[in-house]
Amino acid sequence: MKTFRFIIVNFIFAAVFAVSVFAQAQPAAKIALIDTEAFYDQKVGITKIINAYKSLDTEFKTTTTELENGVKRFQTLQTEIQALQARASDPNNKVPIDQNAARAKVDEAEKLQRDLKFKEEEFKTQLAKREAVILNPINQDIGKVLSEFATQKGYALILDSSKLGQAGVILARDKTADVTDEFIKFYNARPAGSAITTPK
Repeated sequence: MKTFRFIIVNFIFAAVFAVSVFAQAQPAAKIALIDTEAFYDQKVGITKIINAYKSLDTEFKTTTTELENGVKRFQTLQTEIQALQARASDPNNKVPIDQNAARAKVDEAEKLQRDLKFKEEEFKTQLAKREAVILNPINQDIGKVLSEFATQKGYALILDSSKLGQAGVILARDKTADVTDEFIKFYNARPAGSAITTPK
């Protein structure tokens, strides 16, 4: 039994030693981190993405303005209704409240709330479709350029630090491993291609 254990221990030691020697013989794999959330930064992000969202803002400007105006009107109605309710419950109030006018305000607020909810959902659906049409080609292009960047810089692996951070996977890191700024400059320096498409 002792001999058997001794043989196993020697075998394990030999295997570990062999792996260690092999690892030492291989060049260390370079791993980099890129924060993809920085791509969307208005000041230092990827130009194609920033321009794509500007085009979406312009395209949906009328809809967003309508929604904003609707929300403002709803807030005004809420304030007026609350003021009427306060007057109605005030025992010192001597001025009669026009019940018909009050009811009309409540009806308008309820209808406006329903309309805003419907328009908001419709807006989200339309925006998501257009966002996919405009952003998908850019994201595909970014993926290709990432591979090119990794090859040029000799990185065996590039990880998304924003996703890893959200998952709580990164416990510590060397700041020099973050090449976000370097990649964004690398990507933005490329000639404008056909990544952005805006077909309806």
